[in-house]
Amino acid sequence: MFAASSKLNTLRIGVTMPTVNAYAAPGAAEPLVKTTIERRELGPHDVLIEIKYAGICHSDIHTVRGDWGPQQYPLTPGHEIAGVVTEVGNEVTKHTVGDRVGVGCMVNSCGHCVNCEKGNEQYCLEGNVGTYGAVDRDGTITQGGYSTHVVVTEDFVLRIPDGLDLDVATPLLCAGITTYSPLNRWGAGPGKKVAVVGLGGLGHMGVKIAHAMGAEVTVLSQSLKKKEDGLRLGADHYYATSDPETFEKLAGTFDVILNTVSAPIDLNAYLGLLAAGGAMVSVGAPPESLAVNAFSLIGGGKTLAGSMIGGIRETQEMLDFCAEHGFGADIELIPAEQINEAYERVLASDVRYRFVIDAATF
Repeated sequence: MFAASSKLNTLRIGVTMPTVNAYAAPGAAEPLVKTTIERRELGPHDVLIEIKYAGICHSDIHTVRGDWGPQQYPLTPGHEIAGVVTEVGNEVTKHTVGDRVGVGCMVNSCGHCVNCEKGNEQYCLEGNVGTYGAVDRDGTITQGGYSTHVVVTEDFVLRIPDGLDLDVATPLLCAGITTYSPLNRWGAGPGKKVAVVGLGGLGHMGVKIAHAMGAEVTVLSQSLKKKEDGLRLGADHYYATSDPETFEKLAGTFDVILNTVSAPIDLNAYLGLLAAGGAMVSVGAPPESLAVNAFSLIGGGKTLAGSMIGGIRETQEMLDFCAEHGFGADIELIPAEQINEAYERVLASDVRYRFVIDAATF
């Protein structure tokens, strides 16, 4: 059941709607504030999760500030959620009370389109339901993980292996799968040379995962100030992209380039770093359009691609992979009262490498 500290009405399946402590953005230009939000009644296939930790993703900032389109406020963000199951609906078969679980960037999909049937719910043809700021199947607006509890249908709840501490597992629900999926799809592994552009919340996970897959890993960053970190995380090489000689020295080198930055870059220059048949995959989402010369692709049979998180099956595979190799994210744990400060620090690239909120402080 919900803890008394959450100031909730006692939940009974199909009877009441709980109110939980949370942090929300009142508007696009306003700081997040402490508040309460309502969670839906626990349905037959739902899982009630007591949230232990919630990660801060750059996407949270873009979304609550309206960078990616208008939002309905107040809005509680957060799509990196780790916690413990405290109650399940009477038809739930995948989870039991006490399970260590996680919720990522989506909480529902149509379940019957060709992409959903293939396990690619993130590309649901009817649109997946985002963990916050989206219209759920019952018509309500979803509210995210900056809160004490959440109710999610069992099919979108992940099992967090015992080998992963919940706090460092939390960012894996977004940053982990966002980098694992393209590296997995494009075959990062022994004998492959992988470059990771940017060493931030996404990039540091890209380095860890590519290294664990057995690839030769190079970090391409604006400067060398994080070189020591990059090598510690598993990179074999580290180069500054502000140095023009980097693009000359590394021309034609890489099988895969994973672009994790959300800022405009010279795509043609980076495509020049690919070996013949190589692929550059973007997971960062800059608001500006990026130009590419067709000959940058034609000359060498190269691929320019994009990737968005991963399906539920692949996300579970990623969690198991990270547990098997003994790593989670590098985090800075903060109380809820520091969320707004953390947002500013994320924008200033002043975090190594992911903020995680202690949900006990909500």
